[in-house]
Amino acid sequence: MNRSLSNAAAVCSAIAAVLIAVQQNTHLLPGSAKRYAFERERCYGVVRAGKNDCGSALHACAGRAAQDGRRDEWLMLPAGTCERIAGGTLTPPDGEAA
Repeated sequence: MNRSLSNAAAVCSAIAAVLIAVQQNTHLLPGSAKRYAFERERCYGVVRAGKNDCGSALHACAGRAAQDGRRDEWLMLPAGTCERIAGGTLTPPDGEAA
């Protein structure tokens, strides 16, 4: 094989390796979003102090939970995870809308 053909093959192989790495590890190429998408759900009652995802009746910001395990604080978790956690529930406490 002559040198220019060998160089072209090496460059093409390097570009292909980069594109494969980008496809596997990022959302930059078309079709990547479908592969990494998964369902999420609100899980009430499992939040640690200061680790909540959004507000409640007592505050309006994420990261403001004052106590562990409050029933009105929630986290977004992958679907099906909440019910496996002790104390986790998919429904908010009475009187609150999701």
